[in-house]
Amino acid sequence: MKVGDRVELNSILAIVSPGAVPLDDPRARRQLEERLGVAEAARDRVKAAAARARAKLDQARADLERTSALASKGVATATRREQDELAVKLAEREAEVAEFDVHLSEHEEALARAAMQTNSGDGSTQTIEIRSPISGVVLKVSQESEGPVSVGSTILEIGDPARLEVIADVLTTDAVQMKVGAPARIERWGGPVDLDATVTRIEPAGFTKVSALGIDEQRVLVVLAITAPLEEWSALGDAFRVEARIEVARVIDALTIPVGALFRGGGWNVFIVVDGQAKRREVAVTQRSETRALIADGLSEGQHVVIFPPPTLRDGSAVASTERK
Repeated sequence: MKVGDRVELNSILAIVSPGAVPLDDPRARRQLEERLGVAEAARDRVKAAAARARAKLDQARADLERTSALASKGVATATRREQDELAVKLAEREAEVAEFDVHLSEHEEALARAAMQTNSGDGSTQTIEIRSPISGVVLKVSQESEGPVSVGSTILEIGDPARLEVIADVLTTDAVQMKVGAPARIERWGGPVDLDATVTRIEPAGFTKVSALGIDEQRVLVVLAITAPLEEWSALGDAFRVEARIEVARVIDALTIPVGALFRGGGWNVFIVVDGQAKRREVAVTQRSETRALIADGLSEGQHVVIFPPPTLRDGSAVASTERK
């Protein structure tokens, strides 16, 4: 089996001949029994989680059906219907992940049982077939030829390219403003168009990452599901580099300015242009991105601001106004 080979659900990936368990070693026997017990408990746990995921999906589909019926009568809004459609997509993804976890736990249990087996009296050894928990492709082969393998070692890695997730590490200060279900865009991935995506999970624990400037930053992983049609991103693969843009707020008729116009002075300030002179104004900033700042108070639409004001600029200094969007 080679990298890129297609595998189907339950197809044989490898055959393992378990070593004999020394019957006269109670400690080794006890360890194997404990491992089997852990595997059985994990199997029961993920099966219960899968049942909850299926129930959640059924409820989401029922909600969408009711909303669609109400929307056709003009009772429910289009926004409510879009929210229910998104809830169905997220529930479908959760159900898929839960089902995969069930297959994986069953394989772990099978391996634990295999480790408990001993050679039969005639000297023959019972083999165990390791089967694929999903339909997908081989991503990595760690054990390319026949040989001994230790417990827990990786033989190969498989994945389904049609179920790729995007994992983005974002600043924790930005993550606290994000919500599951928020729309996102996948950019600079190499394709001709940006891809629509949705936030499916925000990890609860952050980590420290050193930036390109050598500054320690607290970041957290955010998982995105690609909602664009598969044919638009079929060339995207495992561990490919992408950039993600995630919506943290949506404001109707928002007043924004370039962040380069802002400077500190007891609070956020800008210079506006009035009759060819720079006038300092304090402004209230409620949201910021890398390029734009949302202004809640202090400015009016149509006013001109000075971009990247030099330190020598003072209130009343002469300036020339130019148009910039």
